[in-house]
Amino acid sequence: MSSIDIAQYKIQTEPYYQTVADETALYEAAYEVRMPMMLKGPTGCGKSRFVEYMAWKLGKPLITVACNEDMTASDLVGRFLLDKEGTKWQDGPLTTAARLGAICYLDEVVEARQDTTVVIHPLTDHRRTLPLDKKGELIEAHPDFQLVISYNPGYQSLMKDLKQSTKQRFGGLNFDYPEEKIETEIVARESGIDSDTAHKLVQIAHRARNLKGHGLDEGISTRLLVYAGNLINKGVEPVAACSMTMVTPLTDDPDMRDTLNAAVQTFFG
Repeated sequence: MSSIDIAQYKIQTEPYYQTVADETALYEAAYEVRMPMMLKGPTGCGKSRFVEYMAWKLGKPLITVACNEDMTASDLVGRFLLDKEGTKWQDGPLTTAARLGAICYLDEVVEARQDTTVVIHPLTDHRRTLPLDKKGELIEAHPDFQLVISYNPGYQSLMKDLKQSTKQRFGGLNFDYPEEKIETEIVARESGIDSDTAHKLVQIAHRARNLKGHGLDEGISTRLLVYAGNLINKGVEPVAACSMTMVTPLTDDPDMRDTLNAAVQTFFG
């Protein structure tokens, strides 16, 4: 493993993250005791950015895995590969993180199959080990290793949820979209638009979020507001920018799109 360049996993420049409450202090305390952490919140509210920021703040490498339903345990842990010299073992991202002492971030972990996520169990209790059954090796996690998972509770179902035996191995932080003033600051800072325009985008988002469960599965995320701001900053007309980033991706229902477009017209018409 000495051939792996740990620097490639380091966050080189400070990611922009606006602290909302006491989440950074709580996470730092959790890292001090290497507590596995679970981040819960709606899509695009800043969970992944928070992990990047904390990895930078703590000076630790970060290995991120975007979970999906086709992901197997071998995708996380590793597998034997064939090359011209024969069979060679290739570590997966979880194994690499455990060896190097990185923060391993499993994004949207509920998308993975439950028989895949159970491989994290030995790393998330007093053992802090990872058995490589195919290789016949037991890895003792590096003292700096920490496991972080995230998911969107709005997408939970009986078929897509974490087992209690998994949930109760983690400390948890709840995330949500920031309050209006902070979200306006974030959108203005991230996209480069003026505060007045950013505030209008946030107000449109608040109206859309009130429709969640009444025709919309999800409200407009902070991420989409930044996308709209980026387009506006590049000279795209605000109504067109909002339609492209805040209406079309959100719903295919004609009536709901009309409702969202009406909200856009209220502020930019």
